[in-house]
Amino acid sequence: MNIATEIPVQNIVPNNGISSKGDGEGSVQVHLNDQISVGKAKVFAVYGKGGIGKSTTSSNLSVAFSKLGKRVIQIGCDPKHDSTFTLTKSLIPTVIDVLESVEFHNEELQPDDYVIEGYNGVMCVEAGGPPAGTGCGGYVVGQTVKLLKQHHLLEDADVVIFDVLGDVVCGGFASPLQHAERALVVTANDFDSIFAMNRIATAIEAKAKNYGVRLGGVIANRSKDTDEIDRFNDVVGLKRLAHFPDLDVIRRSRLKKSTLFELDETPELKSVQEEYLGLASALWAGTDPLHVTPMKDRDLFDFLGFD
Repeated sequence: MNIATEIPVQNIVPNNGISSKGDGEGSVQVHLNDQISVGKAKVFAVYGKGGIGKSTTSSNLSVAFSKLGKRVIQIGCDPKHDSTFTLTKSLIPTVIDVLESVEFHNEELQPDDYVIEGYNGVMCVEAGGPPAGTGCGGYVVGQTVKLLKQHHLLEDADVVIFDVLGDVVCGGFASPLQHAERALVVTANDFDSIFAMNRIATAIEAKAKNYGVRLGGVIANRSKDTDEIDRFNDVVGLKRLAHFPDLDVIRRSRLKKSTLFELDETPELKSVQEEYLGLASALWAGTDPLHVTPMKDRDLFDFLGFD
């Protein structure tokens, strides 16, 4: 089957180029299916620059929620389908793969076909994606949520975490924001990460005009210091929720295909685990929605990088 031609595009915007939902002024985005709702679970969408550690953050946050006794589903939204491998120790089948295997007849699928139980009971799903340059990532995310609802899996979940690929360049990859309550941005204390964070915040603010998602805050990752992150946050209205320094134990956890909660405990590792547990507790208790005013790219360029 040719996915490029067989996957339907979700209600493409009208000829005037504006989505009927108005996802930002002048937006040319996929119009999402308003009838697909996650339900009562607390839903978080994790964004950040490519390679910043979103999957590491998402997977360990999922475990932290599970350690608090919550029922967690983690949904990887990157075509690389590597969001959950530290939880499952494998690259699990993607939703798009299993749909293709039954010629997109959803009714032929069972939960075991695409949901794999990972470490400490975290339920793992990889949305996958169409081949590069073909189709829409937003369709895949929508079909994933539709399947989870069809099989009543979301009804039993307390927490759903969408782990989304890098910068938000189109409505398709912003589609998890339709379902999320809070969007979290992972960043490092450097120019490129903060520059990407500013653009991601702009995309989230655009979605917030029409959906319930709000910016929840920033997770500092792979950084000894947070001075540039904090300086930027103070100007635009963001807030740092957690800080994970650049530790070798985190790098090694990926090589071991393990979450940080499975490794032999050291004082350094215990501190990181406690930070994740504290982040999960704070997110479960509820964070105030942040009203953010992102900078223009050129203004941010001038703002960053001065000692």
